[in-house]
Amino acid sequence: MQSLLSVRGRGAKVLPLRHNVRQMSSKKDHISETPATQFLRKHAVIFSEHPYPYEEHGGTRVSARELGVDEHAVVKTLVMQDEAAKPMLVLMHGDRKVSTKNLARQIGCKSVEPCKPEVANRHSGFLIGGTSPFGTRKVMPVYVEAGILDLPKIYINGGRRGFLIGIDPAVISAVLPSKAVHCALEE
Repeated sequence: MQSLLSVRGRGAKVLPLRHNVRQMSSKKDHISETPATQFLRKHAVIFSEHPYPYEEHGGTRVSARELGVDEHAVVKTLVMQDEAAKPMLVLMHGDRKVSTKNLARQIGCKSVEPCKPEVANRHSGFLIGGTSPFGTRKVMPVYVEAGILDLPKIYINGGRRGFLIGIDPAVISAVLPSKAVHCALEE
């Protein structure tokens, strides 16, 4: 019998899946599989698909505008590295930036910096602008801005430019090796 990962509240539990409860748009709007959507389906996670017209260097401002949602609920996935060049993912509100000093202090590193695009691609398997924390090429630690976990729903990249997925933020803690941090700065 298949199962469904329920992530209501803070705990996660597995429930029997009686029918397909995944929120999908019509067949013509369906987006082809990505490593991220494959990962989520493998873990029986409920998600909604949100394609939008991608704009180069538009960032979360454009995706929030196109989807008609608050930019604070759009989560960006950043590939960063510590002083030893060990990669990590940082999940941040779309309308905030990462304080690398605060992040480094909280995770016990000397420094943290963004990876160069080609290095980020090598670690994640995704192009810049299409990076998802789900289904990455390498398993990396995931640091989540704590406020993200308090939101009722988040929109995060689905593994392709111009494609976000809507999920309950508790999914992050349930299926990824993640840790909550406080490193947001107002942009």
